[in-house]
Amino acid sequence: MASPETGVLAARVRALAVLRIRSTALAAALLPAAVAVVLLAGRATGHLGTGGGGSGALWTVGGLALLSLLLAALVAAVVAGARPALSPSVPISEESAPDLYRLVRDLADRLEVPAPSAIALTPDCDSWLEDRTHRAHGPPRRGRRPAAGADRRASQAPVLVIGSPFLWWMRVAELRALLAPVVAGTGPSVHPDIAAARRFIRGLDAAVAVAARARGPLRGPVLRFTGRVARLLLRACREHATLMERAVAAAASERARTVDYGLRIVAQEQVGLAYAGWDRLLTRVALPAWRMGRWPSRLDAGVVSALTELSRRDRLADGFASRLGERPACDLLEEPGAIDRAASLLAARLFHGGPAEPGPDWSPVGWNQYPEEVVDRKWRLEAARLQRVLDDLPQTALPTAPTAPEPAPAAPTLSYASAPAGPPAGHHPAEPGGEEPAAPPPGPTLARVIDRLARDDGAGDLLAARLGAEVEREEREEAARQAARGAAVQTTAAGVAWGDGLAEGGLPLFPLQPPRTARELLADHVTAMVCCAAVDTAGAAPGLDWLDGPALLVDGARRADLGRPVLSLVDDGDAEPLRGWLTTVGVRPEKPVRLV
Repeated sequence: MASPETGVLAARVRALAVLRIRSTALAAALLPAAVAVVLLAGRATGHLGTGGGGSGALWTVGGLALLSLLLAALVAAVVAGARPALSPSVPISEESAPDLYRLVRDLADRLEVPAPSAIALTPDCDSWLEDRTHRAHGPPRRGRRPAAGADRRASQAPVLVIGSPFLWWMRVAELRALLAPVVAGTGPSVHPDIAAARRFIRGLDAAVAVAARARGPLRGPVLRFTGRVARLLLRACREHATLMERAVAAAASERARTVDYGLRIVAQEQVGLAYAGWDRLLTRVALPAWRMGRWPSRLDAGVVSALTELSRRDRLADGFASRLGERPACDLLEEPGAIDRAASLLAARLFHGGPAEPGPDWSPVGWNQYPEEVVDRKWRLEAARLQRVLDDLPQTALPTAPTAPEPAPAAPTLSYASAPAGPPAGHHPAEPGGEEPAAPPPGPTLARVIDRLARDDGAGDLLAARLGAEVEREEREEAARQAARGAAVQTTAAGVAWGDGLAEGGLPLFPLQPPRTARELLADHVTAMVCCAAVDTAGAAPGLDWLDGPALLVDGARRADLGRPVLSLVDDGDAEPLRGWLTTVGVRPEKPVRLV
């Protein structure tokens, strides 16, 4: 079995190969200057003669040397000045998490490696080390004494980035076992050769990114040239850099074998469970809120409920919830609620593109308010969109039979979407025996939707296409608002650090769900209309399922059997299953529903 020192030695060999490529590039840039110096020295000593040919060669080589030096200086300046991309994260100061810092330092002491220089949280199920020495160079912070023999290297130790779901779901012992191979990587990270090779590669990568954003008639060509040189050097370093990182990971894993090796197996099982629950929480619960300008402020606390529910439903996860009696890792934080809020806002920025700060159209929502403020509003927004698109369909597609009984004359008129609240000015009812006026649009009833989809074969396809176009238009408008917001941030605060990630150029967006088809959109909107009718006429209530998101509660229990009847109506035009379901629940489809 290979020892950690063997892995570090293999990493050093590859790091030296990367540094040799850097030295070769530098030598190639200096070669014309060296030739010019030789020619100049030869003329000065009389060994090369003083004829016109020698003078012309000297001027040619001198010009080439000057150009080469200028280009080399340009590339070096861009590579040195470019700021490598950093993972957006929430910084955790030692004052806000002394127990967490103590756990990490004790772990580093057991592994005999330098402790990380700082700790940060990321809204993802992963943990890693990130070198941020290019951000700030200076002495170690006061009040901290590095381990013996590591004074010089302590200030160069990387930052430990921890996935925030781990702190809320994992127990303290599990988190320590999970972080052992990560913290063990600080040993190779502070080695001078490995650190220099990594800095060189990060600089090249940052130079490529700068060149990709280059604009302007003068700046653009210069930076594009720099980008081509950086890409050429990256291709030359690729294999050596890959093997270097593999050797570093192997050395760290081997060193961590001495710390909680048996518990690491259990911790890795929890990683898979945490990832599954976190993904479901983001896509099913957080995404509907983000789309309407609300962001759940306790995502990490919600992941505990989601994973507990998952362990209850999934036999493979059976027994994992019994660990909850042990001390959770979030107890290592002084104010877990404030950290959860910051991580939740960062998750909304990363996965949806929301603003960096709360505002009138971007406000937090707690789990207690989620059913009323998110689920109910989501249903009514989708139902209103469905009714609006239904109003805009061609009149030739209207069914010939009446869709619902006429309301009593004394009943108040309910406005919805774009429907008028009452008769237009100047309207008079027809006299007896006269011509009947045009019938007003039917009210926002579920019966209207069911009759249209059941009686008109082409209404489903047309309605689905119109809904898809409407949703796409709204998404384009939201994307334009986000782009304008990002441009304003870049103009007023370009390069400002938010957490530990740069806001320059906007944060990366990671789409959570693939685009929905038109038929899926139609099914979602019909389901929303059914839920609105159930809430308004059958005493149902909006609810939250931690794994499936918005849920309809009837008599306090979730009704999960609505999907099949809705699909029968949308796909086949068969309304009987849905009508039977409505009768069972007690929904009155002919009654108007309240829309927003």
